[in-house]
Amino acid sequence: MKSQHIREVRAFNRFYTNIIGLLDNHILNSNYSLPEARIMFELYQGDGLTASDIIATIHIDKGYLSRILRRFQKSKLITRVSSASDKRAVILELTAKGKKEFEALDLASSRQLETVFKNLPESDCSELVQKMKEIQLILNKTV
Repeated sequence: MKSQHIREVRAFNRFYTNIIGLLDNHILNSNYSLPEARIMFELYQGDGLTASDIIATIHIDKGYLSRILRRFQKSKLITRVSSASDKRAVILELTAKGKKEFEALDLASSRQLETVFKNLPESDCSELVQKMKEIQLILNKTV
């Protein structure tokens, strides 16, 4: 990749992270950091996930994940259940409170994007989404 390409990608990253506030300590005016929200997303979407599953999916440091999970458990956002198929494995599940917290984050995220893009014509929104899909297709070739 040419150095100019790298500069342009980095400039776009800075631009977009500012638009959606990813560098804030707590995203979407919540009590949660971006990694915490992402872990909640994975637990909300997934079924029967272990800490190892989360590490493999989002490439988070094991120690950092462990600290987040301890905080979640202390806040009664998750429970830990022994796996029926492998007694050594511990399944992580969102509690009703955890699901409610995630759903509030999810709604706030959708509203944020609605606000950011509210002045764009529908044709521009469609074009933007299509280009995002193209970016994903290209970057998936590297994985």
